[in-house]
Amino acid sequence: MRTLYLLSVWLHILAAMIWLGGMIFVVLVLVPVTRRPEYQGLAGSLIHWTGVRFRWVGWICLALLALSGLLNLAARGVTWADAWSGQLWQTSFGRALGIKLILVAVILILSALHDFAIGPRATAAWQANPGSTEALRLRRQATWIGRINLLLALLVLVFAVILVRGWPG
Repeated sequence: MRTLYLLSVWLHILAAMIWLGGMIFVVLVLVPVTRRPEYQGLAGSLIHWTGVRFRWVGWICLALLALSGLLNLAARGVTWADAWSGQLWQTSFGRALGIKLILVAVILILSALHDFAIGPRATAAWQANPGSTEALRLRRQATWIGRINLLLALLVLVFAVILVRGWPG
């Protein structure tokens, strides 16, 4: 059982690294590169194909995070009965877990909105007419959703540390 738990924790950390690292790469590397004048003609396609590729990598990572997170909780002795009775949420561990799960739920909603609605529409509008008001509006929305998701993901990471190490102070 200990080996399964360690494998699950390893998978959880790996999936988080890939997902969070991918978002950071897009923000710190890909987007700034596409803003350079020499790449303006390729920017729409590059963002689109990178987004399409990362979308599936990201959703696989999110699924692995959910599955391994449930396994990790079970290995730590957390049961559905604890969650439904409210007993879990009375502990400092439970409060940190609750905040983390709320953040994850918001991330999932924003990710779906970004990946399957606003992002594809923004890319299509950008490819059709990069300077149009609609393209700029949709790109701005997609960018802000991506930034908010990254910040929320970093907060989830804070609460992941709190779950393992306890609240500061």
